[in-house]
Amino acid sequence: MQESIKTIFTESIQAQIAAGEVLPQTLEASAITIVQSLINGNKVICCGELSCNMLAEHFAGLLVNHYETERPCLPAISLSQNHVHLDMHSNDHEQDKFSRQVRAFAQQGDLLVIFAIDGNEKSIVAAVEAALTKDMKVIALVGDEGGELSGLLGPNDVEVLTPSKRPSRILESHLFNIHCLSQLIDNTLFPQDEQ
Repeated sequence: MQESIKTIFTESIQAQIAAGEVLPQTLEASAITIVQSLINGNKVICCGELSCNMLAEHFAGLLVNHYETERPCLPAISLSQNHVHLDMHSNDHEQDKFSRQVRAFAQQGDLLVIFAIDGNEKSIVAAVEAALTKDMKVIALVGDEGGELSGLLGPNDVEVLTPSKRPSRILESHLFNIHCLSQLIDNTLFPQDEQ
């Protein structure tokens, strides 16, 4: 069993090294996009399906509260997976659960940050489509090859494409990327004097 544990650690480390080789440019672009959106007085709207939902909530929470250093609140929200629809046929609209919230809460200039495993999650694709109708920019943290999401993103959007097909490695990378973005955002908006 200990050898299996060591193998899991090794796989995770190798996946992070691979991501570290290909993601710095897109993480920088993501941080700049988020900072610019916040400076312009817009909010960051996050969403993720299933296990990615906790990442969306975590990132929104870090923006509203703080990452490692106390600072003013930043406007961010995570869309609910369990949003109550006043429709007796809500099960028919499962793929629209995020897109309806985007249409209800987002304004032009807001930023949608999505978390996905392979980019083919129907509710996430629908949320991005809704954001694009409002002229919102999108940051997509996604694994594998980006799936259907990749075809929706335009030149002003950012795709942070984790180079892995394994959901567990993709989730680990997303969490690391959230913390990296949080630090970059805080360092840019609220620089600390180095002592």
